[in-house]
Amino acid sequence: MEHEARVLRLAGGFGRARCLLAAASWLPCVALGLALGSELLLTALPAHHCGSDPARAPSTCLPLSYPESVPRAGSDGARPCSRGWYYAQPAADLLRSPVTQRNLVCEDGWKVPLEQVDHLLGRLLGCVLLGLGCDWFGRRAVFVGSLVLATGLGVGEALVASFPALLTLRLLRGGALAGASLALYVARLELCDPPNRLAFSMGAGLFSVVGTLLLPGLALLAQDWQLLQGLSALATGLLLLFWGFPAMFPESPCWLLATGQPARARRILWHFAKASGVDPENSTEEESSLAMELDVLCAGHPQPRHHSVLELRHTHVTWRNALILGFSSLISGGIRASFLHSLVPSEPSFYWPYFLAAGLEAAATVFLLLTADLWGRRSVLLLSTLVLVLASQLLLAGAQYLPSWMVLFLSVLGLLASQTVSALSSLFSAEIFPTVIRGAGLGLVLGAGFLGQAAVPLTTMHGRHGFFLQHVLFASFALLALLCVLLLPESRGRTLPQSLQEADRLCRSPLLRGCPRQDLLPLLPASSWGRN
Repeated sequence: MEHEARVLRLAGGFGRARCLLAAASWLPCVALGLALGSELLLTALPAHHCGSDPARAPSTCLPLSYPESVPRAGSDGARPCSRGWYYAQPAADLLRSPVTQRNLVCEDGWKVPLEQVDHLLGRLLGCVLLGLGCDWFGRRAVFVGSLVLATGLGVGEALVASFPALLTLRLLRGGALAGASLALYVARLELCDPPNRLAFSMGAGLFSVVGTLLLPGLALLAQDWQLLQGLSALATGLLLLFWGFPAMFPESPCWLLATGQPARARRILWHFAKASGVDPENSTEEESSLAMELDVLCAGHPQPRHHSVLELRHTHVTWRNALILGFSSLISGGIRASFLHSLVPSEPSFYWPYFLAAGLEAAATVFLLLTADLWGRRSVLLLSTLVLVLASQLLLAGAQYLPSWMVLFLSVLGLLASQTVSALSSLFSAEIFPTVIRGAGLGLVLGAGFLGQAAVPLTTMHGRHGFFLQHVLFASFALLALLCVLLLPESRGRTLPQSLQEADRLCRSPLLRGCPRQDLLPLLPASSWGRN
């Protein structure tokens, strides 16, 4: 893939055009973060009691029955609450939500975690399926198509009348939003050169947090969940209006070159070169011009060459890296609820865990921005996983004996570490997967994280009886993930691999300086491609 790398360099490198496009890709993250974060508001449970007795103190399900005025013989003097439910205060500033509209409490309370699992399942399927689409149809096609689907499904969700229809639309819209976020993430990464990949990726994460923080204010203005969903659909529609044009979101030239489509990449690279002050027709004495290199690529690869993520089974190293990062993402997503439960063991208010999670996500992003280039991806991931293991094990073993301030400190530290592992696993996987299957590979890693998060509402459906066992399971797996991180290569400062052969040459490097640059006896045999 030397020709492809030379073509990108001759087009001006990370010049003015690519820098502006990468920075402009931050703005859609606000609308996507706003749309993806609405699940917590829609499923927030307000204080409630049976509508037949407004004087009764708000509680959970104790008012499910109320006494009859004239008890019948042989009866316990109670009958089901058939006169409706009274909600003492709006949840998350929504006077009407799916919970209050359909009375999803007590005997129907299991429908709330079902909706949460449904939304997470939609995001999982969207990452996996639309990640495959990114590699076959292109980053731009998946981004624009996902925005069209998300806008239409958002309007339908605002007008839905039945709970099964709501579940279906939440599933599909979650997948569409996840696919748009994934395509945007991959396209942005492929626009940047190695020194700027971290800064632009973490900048996008901060803009996503901004959208999450704006959501409660938008709910306060809307007051109704259907109006809130309509505003969210309007936001994605505005994204389609601006970022649907090729000038704002061109196809990734890196993907076009890696899949043998230089003719389609010519116009994009021509624009990049001229915007960076480079003449694509003229050449220096040391190297040929952009036009000559593109002609060579067009002659050598007349037909596009697409690849499937199933080709990972033929690799020696890349499949292992994918498995480790997917496992880390699974653990970080699943163990997060254990720290929140230790932080607020009683039934919490909506805003405390919501803003805490958003603030820690921003803190984790800033931490990665300061350290991931300085110390390396693998070292920071190892440190974050170590902190995750220590915090989870200490809480598991001594939460009943530790002082309250120590439990608070360990819970916050564990949440911060889990957010860091999740964000870094995504960046790490996008940097070590080759361009030809980068969308599908990143989709699998992100999908593993959503699978871990789905374990929490599944436990809630059973009355949280298995919550302690879930904490033990994820804490044990976190220890195993800590050992597996040592097998990963280091991607800091390296160019993105274009083919499976290049990705398979990323071998494990030493953690400490002064050691040999590579292992004499690698833990797994090197790929046969690397010896050719």
